[in-house]
Amino acid sequence: MKTLKIITFIALIASIACVICGYIMDVDYSKKLIGFGVLGIFFIVFPLFSYYRWKDKDPKDYMLTQDNIDKMRENQKKYNY
Repeated sequence: MKTLKIITFIALIASIACVICGYIMDVDYSKKLIGFGVLGIFFIVFPLFSYYRWKDKDPKDYMLTQDNIDKMRENQKKYNY
């Protein structure tokens, strides 16, 4: 799974470089560089990062169900919050 992490990091660096180059360079297509950088971050980097981080986790652990509410109440009583 290292390859996905490396691909995500390279895409992040490329997107940030596009945005920075768009601000620094004074060319006709500088606004397009900024736009492609932002699109790269939101449509490539963020989904890859989200998939990489949530791949082995169960979404039911993070949902607010009656079982999870009961567990939170038990923990609250246990630690006296």
